[in-house]
Amino acid sequence: MGHFAEPQRRGSAADGVRHRPARSIGGAANAIAEPRGRGAAVNPTGRFEPRRRAAEHDGWDLAEDLPPLRTEVQVETPRTIISRNTSPDISFEQSVNPYRGCEHGCVYCFARPTHAYMGLSPGLDFETKLFAKPDAPALLERELAAPGYRPRTLAIGTNTDPYQPIEKERRIMRGLLEVLETARHPVGIVTKSALVLRDLDILARLGSQGLVKVAISVTTLDRRLARAMEPRAATPGKRLDAVRALSAAGVPTMVMTAPIVPALNDHEIERLLEAAAAAGAKEAGYVLLRLPLEVSLIFQDWLQRHYPDRHRHVLTLLRSMRGGRDYDAEWGKRMVGAGPYAEQIRRRFQMAATRFGLNESRLKLRTDLFRPPLRANGKQLALF
Repeated sequence: MGHFAEPQRRGSAADGVRHRPARSIGGAANAIAEPRGRGAAVNPTGRFEPRRRAAEHDGWDLAEDLPPLRTEVQVETPRTIISRNTSPDISFEQSVNPYRGCEHGCVYCFARPTHAYMGLSPGLDFETKLFAKPDAPALLERELAAPGYRPRTLAIGTNTDPYQPIEKERRIMRGLLEVLETARHPVGIVTKSALVLRDLDILARLGSQGLVKVAISVTTLDRRLARAMEPRAATPGKRLDAVRALSAAGVPTMVMTAPIVPALNDHEIERLLEAAAAAGAKEAGYVLLRLPLEVSLIFQDWLQRHYPDRHRHVLTLLRSMRGGRDYDAEWGKRMVGAGPYAEQIRRRFQMAATRFGLNESRLKLRTDLFRPPLRANGKQLALF
């Protein structure tokens, strides 16, 4: 595996970096500079590393010292591509992730801690040091052709977004869809990118056979809040436009109002569901803000920088739904929380969904059309 350079933490306006005073949460990491267009401003050491690092401001703000903080992409060559899931509170049993890390930079992303497994930080590293899996379509084809494979809906986008900006050039997601279409295999997609419309031709054909459902994540209708929380994702308007275009093409579409952040976007639940229904979505879901492991530090730092007046209130409400902690990973609670405030959110969401005609039925994708791909050695033959 190649080596990634340590991310820079200072620069000038020419470098696309705004300087702020050093900030520390729990002594875990110092934020010396806030890179423009990035969600995190800290880069805490991964929890598996033997040494901790902290940034220190040396007093020099010279533009020539450090280059701009750019996205780097490393090729990953896994031996398998389908991941299996046994969690009882998740609706899918298997998934594919064509990328590790995500350039969208969503500050709340629960997948950030996975970068620690690569010896990298869940902070800035997660959104600037990405891994692409160009062999994913070939691996998927091989695994679908394996003897005894049983078709079940394949989820894509449950960890990192398959339509993040680097997909424009890499086209790995497009390759996966081509394999799935050939095999007539059901697929569920989650994204917050309008780039999904690039593949509308394949999605429309899959939709006509009951083989696809697309969930568009719309966290807020407030462009300012979206820009701060999800700096490189599509604007809320673009996401709703994607819902509209997908629905018009016959692609079953739902909207995920996730995450719900108390005292920040929870007042938008009704407006979000009304906008989703108006755009053509038939289903909707939500997830309460999750702050596992390093995500808590990163989100709290973001909250202090962007909404210092709400910092304490947001965390107090969140902890009231998480048993007094930043996060409760217990199945059945981790997605929706517990307690009076969590119940209020659940009831509001349910009532609004009913009012706008959402979730009247749940689409179950077909598996009976599946036909295994032909194996390279020619041993797998079509029955008809």
